[in-house]
Amino acid sequence: MYYRRKVLLALLELFDGQLTAKQFQKYLFLFTRKQENKSFDFVPYLYGCFSFQANQDIATLTKYEYCKIVDTEKGRFYKLTNGDHFLGMLKPEDKKALINIKEQFGYLTQTDLVRHTYQQYPYYAIKSIIAKDLLNSEELRAIEQQKRNYTDKQLFTIGYEGISLETYINKLIINDVNVLCDVRKNAYSQKYGFSKKTLELVCKGTDIEYIHIPALGIISDKRQELRTQTDYDLLFQEYEKTTLKENKAALLFIRDLLDKGNRVALTCFEKDPKQCHRTCVANALIQLPETDYKLTYL
Repeated sequence: MYYRRKVLLALLELFDGQLTAKQFQKYLFLFTRKQENKSFDFVPYLYGCFSFQANQDIATLTKYEYCKIVDTEKGRFYKLTNGDHFLGMLKPEDKKALINIKEQFGYLTQTDLVRHTYQQYPYYAIKSIIAKDLLNSEELRAIEQQKRNYTDKQLFTIGYEGISLETYINKLIINDVNVLCDVRKNAYSQKYGFSKKTLELVCKGTDIEYIHIPALGIISDKRQELRTQTDYDLLFQEYEKTTLKENKAALLFIRDLLDKGNRVALTCFEKDPKQCHRTCVANALIQLPETDYKLTYL
């Protein structure tokens, strides 16, 4: 079992085998603040700090009958169903930190727990739909100050190789990206969070419009024998002469998004911009007549 999943089960065990979904996310968030190498990353979401990976892991653990999800009139609960002692499976420093979290915050009501995370970590409350019901005007101003509101048009490129979904989304939020253009031919990934359905859902919850533009993608067969930078360069030379020229309408569509004042990010898999065709797309956009936006690689 992945260590991070043992952390989730240990958290439930420590709180007598049951937590609401909101409590679970907030306690987990506070616990990871004490970790040098965090088991989970978080994004600002509808009810504050949220880990999609943890949410997915709970679903997986439910499938294997380690816990169960119970929906009631009072909300969603996670309940431990396996009798193993998961707390004892943790690293000593993590076990100590988790126990400390219960000692510090275990007495709080769910509302007070959520309020505490908003007060102490205002960035994670910038997308909250309940902050105005929990905080005073000064605390709400602190959240507003964490929001990024840039007025200049800008084009970004970003790859998701080697980073979590949460780290990826935080990069978009911090740079005030409001449109994400997925230029993969097939918007599917074995890496959690980066297939079209999930990525579109996450973007919607963080006020980012997701648009899939498969016309600008490269078919997977052409990517099988890429071993050196020269291999990539030759592929992209062909791409620029064929796909880009044949799909100028797709380029102009993105150009129109930029002209309307949007801050647009082009996305694909590769971490290195030199090894991804999104850079070809970005360069083609920059070279269009009368462009007045900058290009940044995230």
